[in-house]
Amino acid sequence: MDRMRKTTFVSLTLNTVFSAYHLVLGIWSRSWWLITLGAYYLVLSIIRFYVLRTNKQQASMMRLVGVLLLILSLPLAGTVILSVVKDRGQKLHEILMIAMAAYAFTKITLATINLIKARKYNAPKQLILRNLSFADAFVSIFALQRSMLVSFGEMKASHILLFNILTGTAVWLIVLLLGINLIGGNKFTMAKSKTVRF
Repeated sequence: MDRMRKTTFVSLTLNTVFSAYHLVLGIWSRSWWLITLGAYYLVLSIIRFYVLRTNKQQASMMRLVGVLLLILSLPLAGTVILSVVKDRGQKLHEILMIAMAAYAFTKITLATINLIKARKYNAPKQLILRNLSFADAFVSIFALQRSMLVSFGEMKASHILLFNILTGTAVWLIVLLLGINLIGGNKFTMAKSKTVRF
């Protein structure tokens, strides 16, 4: 559990810094996409901090976080629509792109670590952190893809639009399913935990 907390605190720090970066850059460039993305990361950071610090009953905590992920999927759907209708992505400096890529792959790595730990121990808190990690990681991949398609290469606008639609919709569905998983899976998890204890 201590290792999991350390991993999650690293993820929490990265999330907070990255959300601040997106919010500042979004306000400076007047990009609703970046502002919404920054707000998404910030809310995930707050939820993760709440999960780590709370002593609330784990079944109700799973349900609450699941509902919050469902709520988060709504503005995420809005950002997908926005990226298709208005803002197909911003061309960024190579250094910023490298930083975004490093962040995205770090998040995937941390999410995979949480997945392994969640399967090993099957504790409700670890399942929650696993779902939060993947909700974070997949949105990071979507953000990276949008910027990469514009910053590198000469891909046609129609192809960029298609990639944004497909990836954005897939990420939105994943976040939605992660929330549903926590809401619908808490009874099974708690029952299994009691069986193991017995």
